[in-house]
Amino acid sequence: MATAAPSLYRRALPSPPAVDFTSADGKRLFAEALAAGTMEGFFGLASCFQTQSEPAFCGLASLAVVLNALAIDPGRRCKGQGPHWRWFDESMLDCCEPLDAVKANGITFGKVACLAHCAGAKVQPFRAHQVTVDDLRRHLVRCASSTDCHLIASYNRRHFKQTGTGHFSPIGGYHAGQDMALILDVARFKYPPHWVPLSLLWEAMNTTDESTGLLRGFMLVSRHSADPSSLYTVSCRDESWKSMAKYCVEDLPNLLKTENLDNVPTLLSHLIGSFPTNAGSFIKWVVEARRKEECGQCLSKEEEERLLVKENVLQQVRDTRLFMIIHDLQCASIQCCNCSPSNEDPVTRIAASVWCQGAAMLSRNLASSDSLCCSGAAMLSRNLASSDSLCCSETCFKCVPANGDGPKTAISDFVVSEGNEPGVSMLLPMCHHSRSPYNSSMRDEIIKYPSSGDVLTVLLLALHPGTWSSIIDERLKAEFQTLVSTDDLPDVLKREILHLRRQLYYLKACKDEEYEDPVPPSP
Repeated sequence: MATAAPSLYRRALPSPPAVDFTSADGKRLFAEALAAGTMEGFFGLASCFQTQSEPAFCGLASLAVVLNALAIDPGRRCKGQGPHWRWFDESMLDCCEPLDAVKANGITFGKVACLAHCAGAKVQPFRAHQVTVDDLRRHLVRCASSTDCHLIASYNRRHFKQTGTGHFSPIGGYHAGQDMALILDVARFKYPPHWVPLSLLWEAMNTTDESTGLLRGFMLVSRHSADPSSLYTVSCRDESWKSMAKYCVEDLPNLLKTENLDNVPTLLSHLIGSFPTNAGSFIKWVVEARRKEECGQCLSKEEEERLLVKENVLQQVRDTRLFMIIHDLQCASIQCCNCSPSNEDPVTRIAASVWCQGAAMLSRNLASSDSLCCSGAAMLSRNLASSDSLCCSETCFKCVPANGDGPKTAISDFVVSEGNEPGVSMLLPMCHHSRSPYNSSMRDEIIKYPSSGDVLTVLLLALHPGTWSSIIDERLKAEFQTLVSTDDLPDVLKREILHLRRQLYYLKACKDEEYEDPVPPSP
């Protein structure tokens, strides 16, 4: 008869120094802190709390709890919750480090901060050498007294006489009279939530992570005051982002040193032709999505407002001189090779996917077509794919009634997944046709929807200004730096570009395994 594998059922919480949350003293501390107003953040965390599913998933579990408590929409379905529901779980936090690597080795402080940023949160990481225990207390009081910010601690368990070493957990509250913090331990199978002296928590944070040689610390995670991305976002949910990050940071500056680059069109042609073949997985455009049952309804006020913001961003991109030059180059390339506008080029592959707001994440290759539909709306041909093995069984274009400036165009898909067939409609932002002021012969046919030229434009604008210092020709350098400067951009587009720039900086830090806190440089 086979012997059952040995197992454990929890551990006794060493007390002191910790106080069990469910003990009489723990309940008293909770009641007093609640009366003092420093348990406000607890309820959101408690309602979304989950236990880490793997021994090394404490960082992922802590972040999933906090992201859900902040009501941040992941933009894609969670596994095991049916075809419709979007909710953060550990398996979705895989963009900065493969889950298998986290399962085997855990995750570092810097990469948890990077994950929070990639998930759409605002994150402020602090290592112990950057702050004092008084700073920790001040930040904890602010988080514990509100519902819009949460603190995740990275600490060494041994300072609490617990088994194990490095650990992550969210902090659920603060008792000012006793100067104690409530740790909501995500390893609930091991230890229950418990109160600890703040000074001891600080000592546990002020320890070195042997895998990086850097001190631990804490991070503040909150919502952005507005959506960080209106129309464009950077994605690192597959390995291709590493080659694109390498291209932007290392290869591109070397390409700029080519001596025969003497004008802007030649420079841009040189850059376009050198893009990695998998660049299409790197930049996504963000679309508004609707459920099947909503497809025949008028747009809500909120949908119209979000779509208007996207249209404004799209129009502002099209109004830049950089976009006009890029579009001229694309048209010249099409005319030169007698291609139809629907043929893909290296630039078109950049616009290979979309991030759906309110639906599963769908990846699409976008290209314009000569076919017209829905009051002259350009038909978009694309390849449909998804990380969740979705397939598209039916696609059509339709007009969606709006209360304002006329009907909007939508792509409607019936997406088959695991035997279910949920309908998804994506509302397409549009901008007016405009003729290039830089090329009078250019046809009056700038496509109305997000295109490859738009994506390339925002990518070049989002690169750090220092990128262009490698250009040898001083006159060309000055002209191109003016062309990509954000100084004179409209405020809405400028915010979009600076957010993309911060995303690129975070990804560079992850790519190079720079475990220091990825604080973006000033624009």
